Amino acid sequence: MTTTSLTSAGAPTAAPLLSVRDLMVHFPTADGVVKAVNGLSFDLQAGRTLGIVGESGSGKSVSSMAIMGLHHGTSAQLSGEIMLGDTNLLQLSVDEMRRRRGRDVAMIFQDPLSAMHPYYTVGNQIAEAYRVHHDVSKKAARTRAIEMLDRVGIPTPDRRVDDYPHQFSGGMRQRAMIAMGLINDPSLLIADEPTTALDVTVQAQILDLLQDLQREFNSAIVIITHDLGVVAEMADDVLVMYAGRAVEHGPCQEVLTHPEMPYTWGLLSSVPDVTGDTDARLMPIPGSPPSLLNPPSGCSFHPRCAHRDKVPGDLCRTTLPELVPGNRGAGHLKRCHLADSDTIYATEVLPEIAPDLAPERAEDDR
Repeated sequence: MTTTSLTSAGAPTAAPLLSVRDLMVHFPTADGVVKAVNGLSFDLQAGRTLGIVGESGSGKSVSSMAIMGLHHGTSAQLSGEIMLGDTNLLQLSVDEMRRRRGRDVAMIFQDPLSAMHPYYTVGNQIAEAYRVHHDVSKKAARTRAIEMLDRVGIPTPDRRVDDYPHQFSGGMRQRAMIAMGLINDPSLLIADEPTTALDVTVQAQILDLLQDLQREFNSAIVIITHDLGVVAEMADDVLVMYAGRAVEHGPCQEVLTHPEMPYTWGLLSSVPDVTGDTDARLMPIPGSPPSLLNPPSGCSFHPRCAHRDKVPGDLCRTTLPELVPGNRGAGHLKRCHLADSDTIYATEVLPEIAPDLAPERAEDDR
């Protein structure tokens, strides 16, 4: 495998807080081995946000659960490295990982109603998350829970601390999950679809809250989402996943404005632009994601890619491309055989999906 720096251009040069190297997460089944994550690598520094995007089944949540140590005790086969500071999380025992989970690395789950226990009050659950890692009384933990509920914007927290999850609105439950995730001041916070099923106003409030708390705690954040608008708002860097692999990685603005992987083009062209040209075409990605039991040979995206025939020979169908620097520098990585992908996007793809932006893009490139 070609060794390539995974630090995006302009990113801090300090040692990464989180370093994932060649992560594999495979699940044996009666039908064969499901290769849910297949050689994932990335770095993340403290105080920065990484957005991980891709269709359902691309490996986003499975990789985050590996970082949290939630595959321990299952049939999952894991290999590679997940370095948090100087500790490889994959080498920790179940008990050692339990001591770190919630204290050093915490997670906000996609559905707070199912993630929180319906029979316990919100305050009890937040206080319990605190007492697991601190030798304090129930009264002190309750006081800390009230402080965190207030910090995340829950009104009258001294009263709402005794409510049950079903008594909270969706936005308030998500805020309570954020309070639970941050109550131990973890250095790494993973947010799995934190704005799913919330209306756009509440979505904006949740994203603003995460950014405010990140500045306060200097936490590193991994935000997993299918919403490119959330990535544009939150992320410093973006990692695009497909079929268990990273297919594009780089600074957020660079990847979203100059994407070099046809799969990323498809994600961008599938999103309607409510502020742009009303005549712009909405172009869904044809076909379906591949089976992870029996993935295609070569590039996993080639059966759905409209540009595969532009590559000489039959490379797309026979040879897996490496994750290498794209046309715009080492900080922007792509897994694609197209040599002139940036030009193809500017001259063929962008005029189709956003005609009003194509002349401006051409001028910028000159």
